[in-house]
Amino acid sequence: MSKTITVIPATCNMHTRQPTTTTNKRKVAAYARVSTDSDEQFTSYEAQIDYYTNFIKSHGEWEFVKVYTDEGISGTNTKKRKGFNEMIEDAIAGKLDLIVTKSVSRFARNTVDSLSTIRRLKDKGIELFFEKEGIWTFDGKGELLITIMSSLAQEESRSISENVTWGRRKQFADGKVSLPYKQFLGYRKGKDGLPEIIPEEAEIVRLIYKMFVNGKAFSFIARHLTENDIPTPSGKKVWQVSVVESILSNEKYKGDARLQKSFTTDFLNKKMKTNEGEVPQYYVENSHPAIIDPIEWQKVQAEIARRKNSSKRNNCSSPFARKVFCGDCGEIYGRKVWHSTDKYRREIWQCNSKFNGTKCTTPHFTEEELITYYKQALSKLLVNREQILNDGKLVQAVLSDTTEVDKQLEEIDMELQVVAELVKKAIDNNATHVLNQEEYSQNYARLTERYENLTQKRNGLIKEKTERENKLITLGGFLFEIHELEELDMEFREDRLNATVERITAYAEGYLIFTFRNGSEIKVEM
Repeated sequence: MSKTITVIPATCNMHTRQPTTTTNKRKVAAYARVSTDSDEQFTSYEAQIDYYTNFIKSHGEWEFVKVYTDEGISGTNTKKRKGFNEMIEDAIAGKLDLIVTKSVSRFARNTVDSLSTIRRLKDKGIELFFEKEGIWTFDGKGELLITIMSSLAQEESRSISENVTWGRRKQFADGKVSLPYKQFLGYRKGKDGLPEIIPEEAEIVRLIYKMFVNGKAFSFIARHLTENDIPTPSGKKVWQVSVVESILSNEKYKGDARLQKSFTTDFLNKKMKTNEGEVPQYYVENSHPAIIDPIEWQKVQAEIARRKNSSKRNNCSSPFARKVFCGDCGEIYGRKVWHSTDKYRREIWQCNSKFNGTKCTTPHFTEEELITYYKQALSKLLVNREQILNDGKLVQAVLSDTTEVDKQLEEIDMELQVVAELVKKAIDNNATHVLNQEEYSQNYARLTERYENLTQKRNGLIKEKTERENKLITLGGFLFEIHELEELDMEFREDRLNATVERITAYAEGYLIFTFRNGSEIKVEM
């Protein structure tokens, strides 16, 4: 008995699931992207939108929906492409049947992103057409071609990224400075391409430095700027503590520039990492006009380090904050309010641990009393004014002589270069010759240990030199105030207090010890 075979024709498209006899128009959209926001690319961007609008409308069987766009965004990662993601969401929601785009590289330069998105759309019956390559994703060989083209696009992106990185590092090596001007307070790009000072914004920067030198905390400065409607570097209304701290610690405000503080670890996800020695850094002195005097900038860095190293934190705006300490327990004094809700209200300073179990017997003070005691201590100090100035100059001479430290640093740098070359030579030799791996590993470990020890020694010398420089700046500020101060000029100023006094210690026996910046201690009876 012979077989009978009857063919049952397909009634719908296997990809779109639409009836083969349907007369419904396909809902079509296009995707356009340019990867930079320059004027030249803007023309290309507008041209793409106009072209694909007319291209879709020219097909009678297609229904134009929209041209989705991304401007000034890289194609290596789809996560930050707003227009792209909106298009995919609309497609999945059934608003699109076909997506037209210029090429695979315009769609994505990441093979994984490209294929996963295409397969996701294909599962929902949505086709893509890449005009340049002539690829339809519902075509049997479409995915193979897309895999090849996406890989080529990804390699092209890698090559471009490496070229850009090389170019930027070449600029760094040449000492060329570029700032993120839209988010950088005080500077704009000048006609010569270098940073140029904006006078109005420079005054804000100087105000921030002045307030900090006068003893104000980061939080107080941020609050003051916000309350006075001064916009942040990025134009926001509310200042964050981190922004204030960043301005106070950025070397560009003294006219120098440390280049390549961070770098891109992966060209695909554009992830940035703080440079902790993985790639070279370049420090350029006098690279552009300074807003802050270098000596004042260094003084601020020393004060930042002092505050961070202190376990005694205080956000009080008073110049006496972080300066007054208890002679009983060593705790810092804080400002307290007594009778806050009645007519006897007053502010006093007392040990923060007075009622925390230690029951310190040290006295409390008003701020006016502290100012009076400071003036008395300063008057006693000025009795030996000439001796203090002469001794200070001798100490300055000792601190400023870093000849021996510089010599040691130079020797270590030379030795580090030699060791680095030996490590490189050992690695190359192992890669090109058959060696005893145990001996190679031992030699490699010895060299790397030697390199690490030298690096630690170098860091210690740099720390020592930095501490000497900070002490020199602190002493210089103190001597300047003593030199300018006459016995009859005893007006209290916040900057004078901060420049002259290191700490004030209160004792239960009824006296204060003022420790001045030059190490002198003056006792004042209460």
